[in-house]
Amino acid sequence: MRWLILGVCLVLVAPPAFAAEQEVSAELIRLHDDLHLSEGQEAAWRDYTRSIAPSPQAEARHRAAVELMPSVPAPRRIALMEATMASDLADFRRQGQAVVAFYDQLSPDQQRTFDGETMPGADTAGGNGSGQGEPLREPPDVRRP
Repeated sequence: MRWLILGVCLVLVAPPAFAAEQEVSAELIRLHDDLHLSEGQEAAWRDYTRSIAPSPQAEARHRAAVELMPSVPAPRRIALMEATMASDLADFRRQGQAVVAFYDQLSPDQQRTFDGETMPGADTAGGNGSGQGEPLREPPDVRRP
């Protein structure tokens, strides 16, 4: 039954939200411009952007899972969550490999730019990714030897 539910989830496909797509596109355009890519790096950029694009299949899978949750018993809900998480992990790994492949094509200066602009919470004016304008710190419960 788990595979039937997963199959139904994978078959449903819907286009991504237009506003979210525009926001991602604006961020990618800014990153592209700030990286000052050479002609030789453009193919790697195209591969990277294709690989990290939001997956309509993943979005459809999530919507289908949410719709199914109330109508299936607990063991099937667990199986559905497990299948969704496994698919999400596979997507994450694929996207991670695309980042590594693209990153390897960048110069050290371009890598620093990429790191700064892709840090979660990074703003367009640079920053450290904390979103607070402060240096990143370890949580207080982290002990060093």
